[in-house]
Amino acid sequence: MEQTRAALRLRTVLGHLRRTSARAYTAHPTTRAVSSTSFHPPQFQYTLDNDVLSLEQRKFYEENGFLVIKNLVSDDDITRFRNQFQRICKEKVKHQGMMIMRDVSTEKSKFIPSEELIAKVQNFHQDEELFRYCTLPEILKYVECFTGPNIMVVHTMMINKPPDSGKKTTRHPFHQDLHYFPFRPSNRIVAAWTAMEQINRNNGCLSVLPGTHKGCLKPHSYPQWEGGVNIMYYGIQGYDENSPRVHLEMEKGDTVFFHPLLIHGSGWNKSQGYRKAISCHFASADCHYIDVKGTSQESFEKDILETLHKVYGFPEDASLKDIYRLNVQLVKGERTNL
Repeated sequence: MEQTRAALRLRTVLGHLRRTSARAYTAHPTTRAVSSTSFHPPQFQYTLDNDVLSLEQRKFYEENGFLVIKNLVSDDDITRFRNQFQRICKEKVKHQGMMIMRDVSTEKSKFIPSEELIAKVQNFHQDEELFRYCTLPEILKYVECFTGPNIMVVHTMMINKPPDSGKKTTRHPFHQDLHYFPFRPSNRIVAAWTAMEQINRNNGCLSVLPGTHKGCLKPHSYPQWEGGVNIMYYGIQGYDENSPRVHLEMEKGDTVFFHPLLIHGSGWNKSQGYRKAISCHFASADCHYIDVKGTSQESFEKDILETLHKVYGFPEDASLKDIYRLNVQLVKGERTNL
């Protein structure tokens, strides 16, 4: 029975994701994606009352844990982000606290400052040009629907998925982003992920398991892949590989907002081009920190602290909370807890 319901929901989600929209800022999903009789305003858990999302969009996110908004970020902004990323790769601007990451397939080769050898830039909080993405009014008006009016930036990424070498190292295992975050509640955290070009299954689009945001945080570990796995690319242990999934094929400027417990990943890049996206995680300033020691997140805390100590001399006795306290930034409203 559960598999039947999941399959029906998947077919419905896929049907609505394939529909085209004549109006910018309108998501593909419609009210038919979920049962209208099962939703009433007091039951909304994952969205807040707002005048931005339609009722059908709220229902879709509540049921599925993600929402695609078409053509949200302008071509001009995406061009500026792309140009700044290229300047960072060529070391024409300072890295300013950013974590520069290479794909495991090229990490042992000689580093030459170029776009071809950098797979991801994390924590670009101090880069004024890339950080503009996190302050775009068109992004924040949707973010507020999930976090409320006091909005903090907690994590940023510029992703440059390279053509795969044949070892499938460019794929990202299915995971939940909450594994990386030492604050709660999860319902007041949301990711914004914007395609910087056409993204499809051939160049490694996002894949999501609809409805999995309603579950709990699952244990994560490094997958035992023959070709190796990139650092910090944790995967969920023992998930059902036959679970219904949706491949989010997106056009340039399309943006998906998703819950931190939504199980998602991305495929390997089978094309000859570099697949780019820019992303930011936001959280309500009213969220509170937790101690991850003794939890499934402790292994990540240990890994990231070892890396930061080795590369940047970060104190060995620090905690995951200390890392985030140094990086989170208020972008709207008032700062309270975080």
